[in-house]
Amino acid sequence: MSAWFLTGTDTGVGKTRATSALLHALARRGLRCVGMKPVAAGAERDEHGVWQNEDVLALRAASSLAVSPELDNPYLLRAPVSPHIAAEREGVRIDVPTLVRRFNGLRALSDAVIVEGAGGFCVPLDDAVTGADLAQALALPVILVVGLRLGCLNHALLTQEAIASRGLRLAGWIANRVDPQMREPQANLDFLRRRLQAPLLADWPWQPGVSPADLPIQLPQDA
Repeated sequence: MSAWFLTGTDTGVGKTRATSALLHALARRGLRCVGMKPVAAGAERDEHGVWQNEDVLALRAASSLAVSPELDNPYLLRAPVSPHIAAEREGVRIDVPTLVRRFNGLRALSDAVIVEGAGGFCVPLDDAVTGADLAQALALPVILVVGLRLGCLNHALLTQEAIASRGLRLAGWIANRVDPQMREPQANLDFLRRRLQAPLLADWPWQPGVSPADLPIQLPQDA
């Protein structure tokens, strides 16, 4: 069974796009794969009055294995704000051991799991616990999505340091060109290829309308 924790240099850098592309690549290998969004903040009611999160729905659409919501999205918070704020407003306590148990439930059912974190690597889940603590508790290799825009070099290097400080391995990274007006994107990419200590799995141009199923991507070497 293969599993990874996917994080980003920031929010809005394409983590769900990357997770979905990886799930499609795994499914093409004939694997029973599933995406997990442990904590999703931002939900709207569907036509049946059920609260739904668009990222969670995207991961379910890309997964080749259907599971219960308590496994693939244990915490669905309504406000589109930092998870610790949304949880506090709703009187919810995000419990890392519970998330680990739900992940283990997915692991028992599938061949591959991709856990998509919320926001950046160190996003707070409450006043004391962050997404980095969750990644450490899961003890998974990490895939980093770098949103190519001004400031990404600092964010990428700091995230790599944070991953290493938790004793985790960076298994690969994805360059997602989120700003079509960015100056010197190739120079930034070349710098990251020299400094990030993991293989580049994908370099995606600014193509907002492309389906994740059609995005070229390499799987990590341990897939």
